[in-house]
Amino acid sequence: MKQLTQKLGTGEMIVQDVPTPQIGAGMIMVRNHYSIISSGTEESTVTAARKNLLGKAKERPQQVKQVIETLKKQGPLQTYRAVQKKLDAYSPLGYSSAGEVIDVGEGVNGFSKGDLVACAGVGYANHAEVVSVPKNLVVRLNDDANLRDAAYNTIGAIAMQGVRQADIRLGETAVIIGLGLLGQIAGQITRASGVNTIGIDISDYQIEMAIKNSAVDFAFGRNEKVEQRVMELTHGHGADVVIIAAGTSSLDPINLAGALTRKKGKVVVLGAVPTGFDRDPHWYRKELELIMSCSYGPGRYDIDYEEKGGDYPYAYVRWTQNRNMMAFQQLLTNSKINIDYLTTHEFPFSDATKAYDLIMDKNEPFTGIALRYSTKGDREHSKIVTGAKANKGKLSISFIGAGSYAQSNLLPHIPSNSEIVRKGVLTNSGTTSKRIAEKYKFEFCTSSEDDVFNKETNTVFIATRHDSHAEYVLKGIRENKNIFVEKPICLYETELEEIISAYSVNKAPIMIGFNRRFSPSIKAVKKQFGSGRMAMLYRINAGFIPSNSWIQDLSLGGGRIIGEVCHFVDLLTFVNGSLPINISAMCMPDNNECNDTLNISLKFKNGSIGTIAYYANGSSELPKEYLEIYSGGQTAIVDDFKTLKIFKGGKVETKKLFNQNKGQKEMMRTFLSSLLTTGESPIAIEEIFAATNATFQVINSLNNGSETIHLK
Repeated sequence: MKQLTQKLGTGEMIVQDVPTPQIGAGMIMVRNHYSIISSGTEESTVTAARKNLLGKAKERPQQVKQVIETLKKQGPLQTYRAVQKKLDAYSPLGYSSAGEVIDVGEGVNGFSKGDLVACAGVGYANHAEVVSVPKNLVVRLNDDANLRDAAYNTIGAIAMQGVRQADIRLGETAVIIGLGLLGQIAGQITRASGVNTIGIDISDYQIEMAIKNSAVDFAFGRNEKVEQRVMELTHGHGADVVIIAAGTSSLDPINLAGALTRKKGKVVVLGAVPTGFDRDPHWYRKELELIMSCSYGPGRYDIDYEEKGGDYPYAYVRWTQNRNMMAFQQLLTNSKINIDYLTTHEFPFSDATKAYDLIMDKNEPFTGIALRYSTKGDREHSKIVTGAKANKGKLSISFIGAGSYAQSNLLPHIPSNSEIVRKGVLTNSGTTSKRIAEKYKFEFCTSSEDDVFNKETNTVFIATRHDSHAEYVLKGIRENKNIFVEKPICLYETELEEIISAYSVNKAPIMIGFNRRFSPSIKAVKKQFGSGRMAMLYRINAGFIPSNSWIQDLSLGGGRIIGEVCHFVDLLTFVNGSLPINISAMCMPDNNECNDTLNISLKFKNGSIGTIAYYANGSSELPKEYLEIYSGGQTAIVDDFKTLKIFKGGKVETKKLFNQNKGQKEMMRTFLSSLLTTGESPIAIEEIFAATNATFQVINSLNNGSETIHLK
């Protein structure tokens, strides 16, 4: 299929062939007929992408701060990779479309192939021939629906939510500042509700359009003595509500809103404007209420709602994202509002870049810009050949998932070796698959698992989100593939049992991303200490992650104990050279309710003992990891994988690294080298299973009052 993408680094925009998106459980695949360019929102995105690095930095000060923090903690190389990953990405554009259902994922009811639908969502309802959208971001349309109008779905729902936040009543007066797409639709909704509606804009063109098409009752330019006119129309009281639908960095809209609103009135921020208003004379003296409108309504940014398809009780959350979209479409169906006039320009999708040239050049007036898609022929293509040279070698590798971790720590460390063939890349996003395949010279990108698990690939890297690891590991075992899986190997004890059972039948080499054991610091410790009885203390300043993050979601990320603590259990296992046999844990309850500030005590088969102090409530200024090892009159201290100190015989040997090195490169090189030479994984399967099982028993210990669990 074809999709419109832009590179953040260069601003290059292109309609290119990419694999169709995957359709997972709870998803609906749609062939777009129309999508709408939200000129205000997308213009700012395109403008930022076309700026130089300094300009980009000024646009995103928060991201610059993150880069500086990464530089301090991880060094210039990792920082460079992280920045380049963002700059080189093919970023999808668009978030509002309408079309025809071509497939329905597992667990989706109420939709069938052939249904006409309207779609919403950044990253979902893209400018692309085919999109895959979660069911709560899709609404079904009548068979005779005008799909071009319906494609305003997201923008209409955003305007709808702004009007709902205003809680405006029949006969009251609303002022709408900004008569672009949002403002015009918001005006039509307020007028349909029996509200006296006044529009304000700096553009004579938008004012004329709003008046001509009855989006407002009155409209004024910014310099037309606006305050006086509004007071005249409201008998000297001011507006009951002001809705700011403009997008600007100026404080003028928020201060103007204060001047136009009646005493005890409300101001709703619908557009992207700063809110640092002047306290006097209006906001303070009138006791005005400032209300933010969050996108298209309740459910936005909620993983349970948007990704998992959950819903809020109708009686308690009357208007969710989906119900706002349905209400907007109902207004169109019943001709309560008319938005056909908003589409001032329509382009065939093949000419999408010309539409953006119009927005950027501003050589003629515009409001809504529609992209029209051809619906003839087969637009679904799961596999795209990149043009990379096909060759033969002992190892043929493919990737399932290629997000931040894979791009920073796995893909850059694949050696250029004639014995290693780079076959295919599969990710949820066709744009990511295409970029990774091109950048790292894989032969193809795809959206079909069959292309990855076929006979042409013998080594599969699994770097997807945690909840899919077990499924892919099991498939890899059954297909007799060499497997690398980013931690954790699975999320549930039952999954681990199934993996162990499958492995006992077909002993495919399995490697897990326990990179720390391969770091130079740990290698030096092993060389000095060997294996044997030792005492170990591992303190991790893990940092806070909010409970609504996918990492903390037990069904998606598994929580931090399963998702990350397995790393540290493995490292202690590797250092002392034997498996854990007893484990107990004690946590400190916190408001996060995630049990991620805890102490874990372990006893190992050879008599070694270890403590993992995993704390999420500390200062971010403190380095993340600190390991102490005591054995036979010697002590080693590994400080954040930058400094190693060994105390022995009255002397201290210190080794410092310029950059933090957690062993990612060494892990990759060792794994691939091991497959080429011995055909085995460099980590014993017993250790992989033991570290995973230990994290499950940590949770069991916490659930049973810090009971000591004897490991099998």
